[in-house]
Amino acid sequence: MWQKIILQGISRLSFVSILWLMFISPAQAALELRVAIKKNVKNIQIGSSTPAVVKNINGKILGQVAGMNSFVSQVQNGAVNLDKWKSNGLWVEPSGDGVVWIGDRWYRGRVLLRLQGKGVTAINYVDLEDYLYSVVGAEAIPSWPKDALQAQAVAARTYALYKRNSSKNGIYDVDTTTTTQVYKGLKSEYTTTHQAVNATKGQVMTYNNKVILAVFHSASGGHTENVEDIWTSPLPYLRGVVDYDHYSPVFNWNKTVSTSRIKGLAGNIGNIQAFVPQKVTPQGRVVTMKIVGDRSTKNIKGTQIRKVLDLRSTLFRAELSNNNIQVSGRGFGHGLGLSQWGSQYLAQSGVDYRQILGHYYSNAQLSTIQTK
Repeated sequence: MWQKIILQGISRLSFVSILWLMFISPAQAALELRVAIKKNVKNIQIGSSTPAVVKNINGKILGQVAGMNSFVSQVQNGAVNLDKWKSNGLWVEPSGDGVVWIGDRWYRGRVLLRLQGKGVTAINYVDLEDYLYSVVGAEAIPSWPKDALQAQAVAARTYALYKRNSSKNGIYDVDTTTTTQVYKGLKSEYTTTHQAVNATKGQVMTYNNKVILAVFHSASGGHTENVEDIWTSPLPYLRGVVDYDHYSPVFNWNKTVSTSRIKGLAGNIGNIQAFVPQKVTPQGRVVTMKIVGDRSTKNIKGTQIRKVLDLRSTLFRAELSNNNIQVSGRGFGHGLGLSQWGSQYLAQSGVDYRQILGHYYSNAQLSTIQTK
């Protein structure tokens, strides 16, 4: 019965378009993404699984390092140092199908070490599809149904391309954290994530022939949000829809924290007496919360409270209990776009990944990118 209801409520994606990415050089066989693995650090371990060529930032070959060796890269006299080489930027490019060691794990592709501030920034230049093998495994659970993983692959590919095209950072496109997308190199690759990426190769979500901002989150707590209610401008493809995350482990949650955790935000309002939501989204997320003290009151953003109290989302309510704050909430994340736990449930119920994407990204269409 659930499956029948779900299929009736989810729109189908029947039209697939082909996009030609004109910004790709004809000589470029693959689309590379620039991923900042470590930013402005004092030193970092660098190595390669196979013999690797070392070049300066302009591409001039400086030498070669043996495979399965690692070196400490750091800043010396205003330049990036790696073994006997120094420059304002150094490339390490493995031979054959080798991978690079950056910090504490292996990554596909090559690495550029750049001088940034007083430290070294390590940027992994990696083929987009290879990058996704890791991202899907880090963002989703590898044992989930294939359609959930395929939906995640398309969303992650779309998001990465959007950031690549719109990034104002001249050094890298994305990093490795939840600020963009979680990326752990070979550590989070699995057979199932390879299958999901390969099965959806080149597929992205578009609106008016442009790659969309395909944000996603763990679970919304029952209903996703309109983007303008969370961030700023409305977007036709990030509209609030019913979520199917009701069986997720983060659909409901509770947390007890000490009132001392929030005193820095509340300021000199005296003893805290109550938490009163001042402005909420249509789905109940706290935009601003009034904290009532016995001396005065103060309005604080829900995002600030979430950060300070380490809450899973801004979809919460808070009550006092002695010297503690009892928080009850729903969902995990900002509540925009694709819901990962919702996708898992839909896929488990037999819903195709195309339908899942069409549900969470309203008015968008599934397209295939091709390079030339």
